[in-house]
Amino acid sequence: MEDASSSADHRATMLQALELAKQSPPKPSNFRVGAILVRLDSHDNSLATVATGYTLECPGNTHAEECCLIKLAQQHSVSEEGLAQAIQHPHALYTTMEPCSKRLSGKLSCVERVLRQRSWIRKVYVGVEEPQTFVSGNAGRQMLQDAGIDIHHVAGLESEILGIATAGHVSD
Repeated sequence: MEDASSSADHRATMLQALELAKQSPPKPSNFRVGAILVRLDSHDNSLATVATGYTLECPGNTHAEECCLIKLAQQHSVSEEGLAQAIQHPHALYTTMEPCSKRLSGKLSCVERVLRQRSWIRKVYVGVEEPQTFVSGNAGRQMLQDAGIDIHHVAGLESEILGIATAGHVSD
């Protein structure tokens, strides 16, 4: 699918995700991340938001991308696993930070969650790569690319994103 939306659209959506990240409580043990799922509408080149999420929004030790999928599944009255059958139109995921490929908690990584939905999540837009604060060597970008998901960097917000993401971390 042709990416008809402009870089201004991508920046505006990433700024919305950044506002969501600010709602996440600052903690030394996680990044504050915001995520937005949008439906890609080829008829009018619009990006229609279908779900949003931020770190720790949903109960448990939840990541932003996970919260988006949980909330979208609730909208469709299906489990997260049932989304692949419930959604037929292409969507994009905007996330302030590259989706994690490994979780110290043992929970399913955000990359694995996206890969389970690759029939409809076709593109991922990220603001920054995941710093190696908690897990070194995040292979998320490569795993998504290898699965045929387009991944794009939305440049220009890195300092703001990292400042919000790391609020609550203890500095050396």
